Amino acid sequence: MLRVRLVGGLIGDYSVHMHIYQSPEHDDCFAVRQAARHLSQLYERHLSAAGLTPTQFSILGALGRASSLTMAELGRSMVMERTTLVRALRPLLRGALVADAPDCGERRRRLALTQVGRTRLDAAHEHWRAAQDEFERRFGARRAAWLRRELFRITRAV
Repeated sequence: MLRVRLVGGLIGDYSVHMHIYQSPEHDDCFAVRQAARHLSQLYERHLSAAGLTPTQFSILGALGRASSLTMAELGRSMVMERTTLVRALRPLLRGALVADAPDCGERRRRLALTQVGRTRLDAAHEHWRAAQDEFERRFGARRAAWLRRELFRITRAV
């Protein structure tokens, strides 16, 4: 309860909802996002030598595991909104790493990894491996494997 003196000397009692914000140590979203930013920076540092961002590497990898994917399928596998995915795809399409796949009568846009894209993905793999090894050296290989399992459990649970 908060007692407030109003204009004209009148006093009124008001109930105030106090928002008590948790410290970052108790904020799951903050902790995961902060860790993701740090980890992304590590992978960006390594993958930049191959001319790719971590997101681009993941997109190429997703397309490399399938003959082709629709935009919706790729978006679901990447957990990305369509507009974000389109922005991430632009440089890959411009660079001919990804191309529109034959539509087979479908009205949806299908994407496929090109030979140029497969070559870039293969070359980038050694840089990804270096980032993976650095993280596992710093964090511990067993703890990193446990963390991956837990993070994938979160994506299935939410």
